[in-house]
Amino acid sequence: MPTIPVVTMQGKAAGEISLNEEVFGIKPNVGAMHLVVRSILAARRQGTQSALTRAMVRGGGRKIYRQKGTGRARHHSNRAPQFRHGGVVFAPQPRKYVVKVPRKVRRLAMRSALSAKLASGSLIVVDKLELEEAKTRVMAKVLSDLGVTKSCLLVLPEANEAVRRAGNNLPNLTNACADNINVYDILRADKLVLTKDAVMAIQEVYAS
Repeated sequence: MPTIPVVTMQGKAAGEISLNEEVFGIKPNVGAMHLVVRSILAARRQGTQSALTRAMVRGGGRKIYRQKGTGRARHHSNRAPQFRHGGVVFAPQPRKYVVKVPRKVRRLAMRSALSAKLASGSLIVVDKLELEEAKTRVMAKVLSDLGVTKSCLLVLPEANEAVRRAGNNLPNLTNACADNINVYDILRADKLVLTKDAVMAIQEVYAS
């Protein structure tokens, strides 16, 4: 069973915690993570692009000139793609970009992402995160004491308004709750910071 040190908000040692091997100690499945990330990014696409085909363009109902005897190419409508104001060949139409992922694969991807963060030394567990005031400088100092210099995903057991407001103006910080984290945010962040309660909540959901 893997263990990891627990630190305070000031970055000082506060013991250690044992992690569930089924959640934080598996061999990462790259294929599952790739599929889930594709699904997440695809779901963010609006799919509202639209253009008119020659059948949709207004006008052009009659043949523009007779079939034979003019010496010119044969045409029917002046709304064909080769004409000005004509339709678009293979015009894009509104569609959904949904990539369906089985539930077991989603869970495997989440466990793989968490295990990869632990294996790479990018996982930090904090005993608790309580801010005296919702100020950006306070949150910035906490991250500095924890050794976070690049992007960071901060996961709490439940929503905390003070922490959210304090981190709003920090471009490299993303806040999340244990029940709504996703694989893409975990992999994108340089550091994953969890509170002890968040670890317990995640293990309760993803331990089989």
